[in-house]
Amino acid sequence: MSDSSFAADYEAARERFETGEYAAAAPLFAALVDRSALEPPLHGTTELRLYLARSYYHSAQLSRAEEVLRPMLVDNPDDHYALLLLGRTLQRQSRHDEAKPHLAMAKLLGGYDIDGPELPES
Repeated sequence: MSDSSFAADYEAARERFETGEYAAAAPLFAALVDRSALEPPLHGTTELRLYLARSYYHSAQLSRAEEVLRPMLVDNPDDHYALLLLGRTLQRQSRHDEAKPHLAMAKLLGGYDIDGPELPES
């Protein structure tokens, strides 16, 4: 994989995300995450996985978002935005008790207003 090809694919995925085409962005980010496992990417794997999780979240693919976020938090348990996103993902699945500790840690580490309905921009 060439760095320029990876960068072009990354920009295409980000463009879809930025224009609100989350369902279209998700498979593009998933492919980039898979490719980054084979060769070091231009951008960090954490950033790619977070974009993937956000794409899944915003396109209501909540179980997929959770599948991406849980291993991210094993690798980096103090990632306050990933904690917030996991908490909101669980809330949207009506799993409020499971969401509480993640949201509390997001509030503690990132200063988020966990009572607000919207996710802030990261």
